[in-house]
Amino acid sequence: MNRLLAWLNLAFRFNVHMLALPFRYFARGRSGERFRNAVEPEGYVPLPADARSEFPRMMRCVSCGLCSLAHSDTGAAYSSWEEPWTFVVGASRSLDRALLVRESTPVWMRTEETERRALDSICPMRVPITHMVQLPERMLTRIAILACAFTCVTAPTMAQDRNDRPRARDAGVIVGILPTGALNAITDVAGVKVGQTTVIEGDSIHTGVTAIVPHGGNTFRERVPAALHVGNGFGKLTGVTQLRELGELETPILLTCTLCVWRAADAMVDWLLRQPEMQNVRSINPVVGETNDGGLNDIRARPIKPEHVVHALESASSGAVEEGAVGAGAGTVAFGWKGGIGTSSRKLPQASGGYTVGVLVQSNYGGVLTVNGAPVGRELNQYAFQREVEKGDGSIMMIVATDAPLDSRNLDRLAARALTGLARTGSSMSNGSGDYVIAFSTATQVRRSLDTAPRTIADLPNDAMSTLFQGVAEAIEEAIYNSLFRAVTVKGYRGWTIQALPIDRTLEILKKYNALNWNQTLAPHPR
Repeated sequence: MNRLLAWLNLAFRFNVHMLALPFRYFARGRSGERFRNAVEPEGYVPLPADARSEFPRMMRCVSCGLCSLAHSDTGAAYSSWEEPWTFVVGASRSLDRALLVRESTPVWMRTEETERRALDSICPMRVPITHMVQLPERMLTRIAILACAFTCVTAPTMAQDRNDRPRARDAGVIVGILPTGALNAITDVAGVKVGQTTVIEGDSIHTGVTAIVPHGGNTFRERVPAALHVGNGFGKLTGVTQLRELGELETPILLTCTLCVWRAADAMVDWLLRQPEMQNVRSINPVVGETNDGGLNDIRARPIKPEHVVHALESASSGAVEEGAVGAGAGTVAFGWKGGIGTSSRKLPQASGGYTVGVLVQSNYGGVLTVNGAPVGRELNQYAFQREVEKGDGSIMMIVATDAPLDSRNLDRLAARALTGLARTGSSMSNGSGDYVIAFSTATQVRRSLDTAPRTIADLPNDAMSTLFQGVAEAIEEAIYNSLFRAVTVKGYRGWTIQALPIDRTLEILKKYNALNWNQTLAPHPR
């Protein structure tokens, strides 16, 4: 009975609180001042900064007031039992709850489990406080499950939407003259793996992490030659100076959102330091690229957590790569349509070495969308510079992998040609666009160990580079199209909705300009 009364009291107090909000907020005098203090960060019963830092998890308290009633001797200036409108006050701002938990569990032995037990144990009516806090989330989860079941009957889910949307080549958009690899993905380059974590929380959070792992070994101890080419340097790419100075990668490459770069870098370094044979390492150069997804994503929340990075790294595989609004592309926008992750590859003829070049892009830039030469953006009446405020800004990260034995100098030349493919899609690399290309070779003949002894490496001659240049330009162009074709409509932060590229209308435009199925109407692939 006491437990039931406690729950009824909590429900009553919450309703009183909600009804009191407008009156208390606009009230004049002492009551209004006390309410405003209650909702400000420090609260009206502040703790010192050092004390607050000891209780970061105490925000779980729902301030039902029963603990204040039972422990009135703790010296709290005001009891939240007496003032229902102070429901919003968190425990890290309330002296009585902080003291209760301090007495319940010593700081040095506090864990998440002991904190949960401490929170639940201080309630005289045994109201499970942590359960109360999790209750709305659980209710939303159950509602989401029911909605998902209903949606399965009435409308496709996002995953189904994505599955219903073809890749560019499957829709008849045949880019270039060279054949693709088996997967038409960066993972066609032997050893390369890709892992992704998509972070979606309601409408506010749409972001993620995409990890590109050069090979299956320890990248720090078995480094790959690499190069960076910058089309326009408006970006926050980390690890740049050492990458350029030494011409090598010693970590996987991460892609994420702009304000999450440093969190992702820190998480990857921590993960690497815990790997075998890394116990004596004191310096790591994490390479993390980004684009700004702050339109669809509450980027100031910086939602990327270590577990997101670890999942992307540890789930990396050499299979097919998911494209569209996933991973680091969950919240990106390209040409005013939903952008995202895209990938493609090209297989060189045996006469040119039979090498493979694969690419992966994170598209988030603007311009005048052109597909296989057809003016799709203009036909759809959506392109940059239509109005004065539209400058076509944005960014794109382009990752290029090849199994051709290239040194960092020729990898830089290869990376530069990626911009050819970018330009073909209608980008002008505007002032506010960060256009970066990172290229690396997975060939075992050019890998670099930590030994200081001289070594003999393979080196593809300059005269053998032209077919690779053609391949990377084609692959980048097609990967960008894939990022658009596979992306789905997303409703994001503050209600902003970005539509997916309309496939049917786009194909009508391509048909109008004779830009479809070139493999059937034009010369065959070279052998």
